[in-house]
This record gives sequence, structure tokens and C-alpha cells, in this order.
Amino acid sequence: MTQPNSQDKNSFLYPRSRYYGKFQPENLVFNANLQEFSQKISYITCLETGGKLSQEEAYKQIKSLWKELKHSKKQLSIGENREI
Repeated sequence: MTQPNSQDKNSFLYPRSRYYGKFQPENLVFNANLQEFSQKISYITCLETGGKLSQEEAYKQIKSLWKELKHSKKQLSIGENREI
């Protein structure tokens, strides 16, 4: 029996989609953060639905992830009108 490739396992557990927006480094970073956020939200909701997390704990974790994403957006100046 062959050992699973860790790259294949990571690709399965943490899938990434291509970025199709306007190319700017901060947009790419935020896109990666957004994909990570959505993946973690998916795990939390599955754990809550399966009875492994309470509703309160799931809410706290989602709220914490949302704050991290908002902070990331602010740090990267995404959505702000910048004069060139």
C-alpha cells in the first residue's frame, strides 16, 4: 500500500481556487485569506451540525474569524479609494 502524498492531502483538505480579479499583491493575499476563512467556517458549521461544537462555541469561533478577516482587509487597504 502506498503512502498518501502530503501535497495531495493538503489539496484535498484545503482546496484553493484561482484568483480572477485585478492583479495586485494585496488582492491576492486577501483572496487567500478569504478562501481560508470560508474553509474554516465550513469546518465549524459541520462540527456544530454534527454535535461536536455547541452553538455558542461555533458562534464565538466564527465571530473571531470574522474579526481576523476584517483586520486583514483593513491592513491590506482593500476597498479603499486610493489616489494614484
